[in-house]
Amino acid sequence: MKVTLSALDTHESSFTPLVVIELAQDVKEETKEWLKNRIIAKKKDGGAQLLFRPLLNKYEKETLENQNLYLVGASQIRLLLGAEAVGLVKECSDNTMRAFTYGTRHNFKDFDDDNDDFLSMAERQFIIKHELENLRARDEKMIPGYPQAKLYPGKSLLRRLLTSGIVVQVFPLHDNEALKKLEDTWYTRFTLKFQPIDRIRGYFGETIALYFGFLEYFTFALIPMAIIGLPYYLFAWEDYDKYVIFASFNLIWSTVILEVWKRGCASMTYRWGTLVMKRKFEEPRPGYHGVLGINAVTGREEPLYPSYKRQLRIYLVSLPFVCLCLYFSLFVMMIYFDMEAWALGLHEDSGSEWTSILLYVPSIIYAIVIEIMNRLYRYAAEFLTSWENHRLESAYQNHLILKVLVFNFLNCFASLFYIAFVLRDMKLLRQSLATLLITSQILNQIVESLLPYWLQKKHHVRVKKKVEALKADIDATLYEQVVLEKEMGTYLGTFDDYLELFLQFGYVSLFSCVYPLAAAFAVLNNLTEVNSDALKMCRVFKRPFSEPSASIGVWQLAFETMSVISVVTNCALIGMSPQVNALFPESKTDLILIVVAVEELIIRSFQLWGWLPLKNHETHKELTRIPASIKKSCEEKPFL
Repeated sequence: MKVTLSALDTHESSFTPLVVIELAQDVKEETKEWLKNRIIAKKKDGGAQLLFRPLLNKYEKETLENQNLYLVGASQIRLLLGAEAVGLVKECSDNTMRAFTYGTRHNFKDFDDDNDDFLSMAERQFIIKHELENLRARDEKMIPGYPQAKLYPGKSLLRRLLTSGIVVQVFPLHDNEALKKLEDTWYTRFTLKFQPIDRIRGYFGETIALYFGFLEYFTFALIPMAIIGLPYYLFAWEDYDKYVIFASFNLIWSTVILEVWKRGCASMTYRWGTLVMKRKFEEPRPGYHGVLGINAVTGREEPLYPSYKRQLRIYLVSLPFVCLCLYFSLFVMMIYFDMEAWALGLHEDSGSEWTSILLYVPSIIYAIVIEIMNRLYRYAAEFLTSWENHRLESAYQNHLILKVLVFNFLNCFASLFYIAFVLRDMKLLRQSLATLLITSQILNQIVESLLPYWLQKKHHVRVKKKVEALKADIDATLYEQVVLEKEMGTYLGTFDDYLELFLQFGYVSLFSCVYPLAAAFAVLNNLTEVNSDALKMCRVFKRPFSEPSASIGVWQLAFETMSVISVVTNCALIGMSPQVNALFPESKTDLILIVVAVEELIIRSFQLWGWLPLKNHETHKELTRIPASIKKSCEEKPFL
């Protein structure tokens, strides 16, 4: 007999809390009742058919704070039907990967009617999030109790409640037992080992797991550069003319590692089921606004905003603002060079130990100013991109990443290019690169991990004292967990984490031939970064909702672009070296043409290698079990 959503009962005496909804303190009772009814109502009646109850009962509400916290869960059958609705891909008994369907559930590996672990907690929370986001207005013209909060058919209720301030936040709960097991194998023991990527994926989802997988892979990829750079640094400290061999290795390394990562990433995401997972149709982002109309594609009623208005905002406001910020960044850079000249002149006049230390002060100050400017610009870029009013979240993210990357690249690397190709001062280049790299790593560790962890520990102590004063008949454990987690910071995604690795990749791949220790410092930073980021995910921020992902997305393109720039830069540095110049004593034109030809050959060769079919590659073993149509598609255009 086929089980339908209409046959499910939304009432259970007890259920596992998966998601927390926090309402504003002054929300009206009729609004609460309306929201509750829409969440527990059957799907045929426009509800989500989920389980819903307040954190505190009536008696507890009279004596405690935080009265507007509600727990959301779902029955096992409801979750399985939800898994079919969102298109989760699971492994079958014959080792193939297929989209899960409730009717064929017994064909899937490890499935049992009495096994509640078939779906991970992250997948269950993702399903509930999907169902809550797909609660849509039907006949309501406004949110009950709030006439100013207008509704129209098809509008996402949760997004409207969030933008109206009625719902403060929605977040998934931690599973303390599973979290403790994950921590024990992840970061509590400071030993050199592989990360439990599959466990991270099971707890936090594919997007977070891919970040930590890329962080681990990038750290191991840096080790050959560090091993070669250490003796190179020790034996060629003052002889900058010997960087040709290191630069040659550098330009090959920066391209090869990205191609290898694409294949490893594809193998990993196929095993997780997200490589072959169908992409869902993107809904308008919450901040999107416009005149109410009918979408020509979906036929739904939604805000419509003319494309030409968005383009005007981009080209007449956003673009000039970005150019102005870039000009200001160059202006600050010239002030830094004036400070360097002043410090150098002072040292040449006195020659004391104090003035030799003073030589590093301008670089340290400039590195700190760069970090401050990057963070201030990030806020401005987010405001501008939101003001441009992009309809889809993917378009918003692409425009934001483009703005931030352009500014960060110029802000962090413009001075290094100026020193290398205008001043041609390799000693100053080494000093500036070392100072920028080390200072930025120290600041990032403090701002991103240590400071938030310290603040969270202080808050934890305050909550403990409150809970100890509660009555014995209250579920203090659950109450403490929810109150603790609701006050944690919200993890805003992997943007800043990837940006930090992107800049690190730039420092190593562009100019590490003149400072061979750059890769070694990057490895040391990343070894601590793995643990600090793990601590941040587990103990500092709220648990983020799982998000299926098949790759690192637009960041792959960003790293590949940096790789191309690295090839050009290292070829130019090789062309500038006295050894190569000695081969062309009379004609510099021939030298320039040969350098351009070599860099073009290298770029084209690795682009071709990246598009080769996957035969004779380990990933091909995984693809042999993919259905023929998918396998053919992957071989024609592998993982790009």
